[in-house]
Amino acid sequence: MKSSRKNKTLLIDSEAASALELLSDGLLSPITKLMNSKESKEVLTTALFDGKSFPFPFILAPSGRLNEEVLSSLVAGEEVTILLGDEPFATLVVEEVFKINPKDRIKQIYGTDDLSHPGVSATINRIGSLAVCGEYKLINESKNKNKQKIQEAKKLIDAKHTTAIVMAANPLHRAHERLIRQVLDTTDLLVIFLLKPYTESNLSYEIRRDSLDYFINNFLTKNHVVVVPLENSYIFAGYNEIIIDAIVAKNYGCDRLTIGTNHAGLGMFYDCNSNKSIIDKVIGIDIEITVASEYVYCNKCTTLVSKGRCPHGQHHHISYKADSILELLELGILPPSILLRKEISAAILSKLFPNRFKNLGKIYYDIFPVEGLLQEHTEKDFYLELVKLYQTTSLT
Repeated sequence: MKSSRKNKTLLIDSEAASALELLSDGLLSPITKLMNSKESKEVLTTALFDGKSFPFPFILAPSGRLNEEVLSSLVAGEEVTILLGDEPFATLVVEEVFKINPKDRIKQIYGTDDLSHPGVSATINRIGSLAVCGEYKLINESKNKNKQKIQEAKKLIDAKHTTAIVMAANPLHRAHERLIRQVLDTTDLLVIFLLKPYTESNLSYEIRRDSLDYFINNFLTKNHVVVVPLENSYIFAGYNEIIIDAIVAKNYGCDRLTIGTNHAGLGMFYDCNSNKSIIDKVIGIDIEITVASEYVYCNKCTTLVSKGRCPHGQHHHISYKADSILELLELGILPPSILLRKEISAAILSKLFPNRFKNLGKIYYDIFPVEGLLQEHTEKDFYLELVKLYQTTSLT
């Protein structure tokens, strides 16, 4: 007979919940459970778990005075309810509660505890000084069907190789398109893990997903690309990001991972008379990691080229810096088609600035050639026609 006494409760946020769901779905193997103090110390010393790479201890250490009081009172064998917001998220049977140093954990994840680092400042306040481990069970079973979706896509085309790319596509620019095409030339199936942030910043996930779907559906061969949302929690941050990307991609069924040369986590270092990167630290994860070229537009070559292969100097290159392109969009400026596909620019601006024009119909018929018939046009139509005028060269 079950006791009528209520369990003690711990409160977690959506980032911690996402990490627990990844673990429950088997997507963080070799990690299969929350680590205890002994396992945590081993990972801290070796960056290995069960002989395979894992960059930092996988623990649950929620911050807050109430959480600390509950954690301090827990004993082995006791069941605790984990809350996400006001709703029960999981139950956990306590194995051990142990002390951690939040600053040390921040350093393990980000490589620094400098509060001027945006990731550090966002994460430091959500990590407490006590961690709990034990078997846990989600209240509602995970509804993640993406692993099955990838397997079905592989079976459909009899894929021998499946390659992963992790990207924000914020926004999806021409260099992203070139990278996607390049990867498709060397693989059967491409899985794009589209980052889904927890905070509202820049372009929403929905806008970025719509842009990516438009490109895939209209400009790539069918059945060779699968898009999977990847909730961009703190465990994917810092200089160990590539290792976690590789682990998740492998557990989703990919045998290759492609990253860009400008990936923030790539970082080169000098060891034993040779240049190495974080890729050389990946041990026991059976996935091939390749580094793709950085693409620029060369106004001498008049096309997108690999930055390292183009014979012309940087003064001939137009770079694809997502932050700068995004700033144009956020200011309501239509980026040149050389940077962003016009259909994507038009769709993004029409969503960022809905009902922007006082009399769209009048402006449309005043400045664009029309066939004389009065028709209703959307703001997206307006931007597409505006791009055509920008591309008119007879007076320049």
